[in-house]
Amino acid sequence: MSENTDIVKRALRAYVNDDRDEIEALIADDFSFTSPYDNHIDRASYMERCWPNHEATKHIEFIRLFESGDDVVASYEVTLISGREFRNTEILSLKDGKISAIEVFFGWDIPHPAARGKSIDIGEE
Repeated sequence: MSENTDIVKRALRAYVNDDRDEIEALIADDFSFTSPYDNHIDRASYMERCWPNHEATKHIEFIRLFESGDDVVASYEVTLISGREFRNTEILSLKDGKISAIEVFFGWDIPHPAARGKSIDIGEE
């Protein structure tokens, strides 16, 4: 495992391990976060908005991790304390041993809400 992949795994596991110091040490000062709900928010906004999710996070399982230059692509499944499960994929950019940016693409609930081979109409859940 490369250093960048190790940093990504440590940062994502910080949510499970309730380890704010770990994630703070791995995120660059000029960090930005983008998701379907956030457009390049800064480090402070990310910690305010996203870090509270650690309280609900029970387990993370990495499905795929691969590198492209200074980026690590991570697909993972999360189990929440409530028992709900979901899958996300993130592109994490690293510079000088720290995560400088994250782009997260929200996945789906597990089990998938649509029957195998079927779709759900947009807006329907």
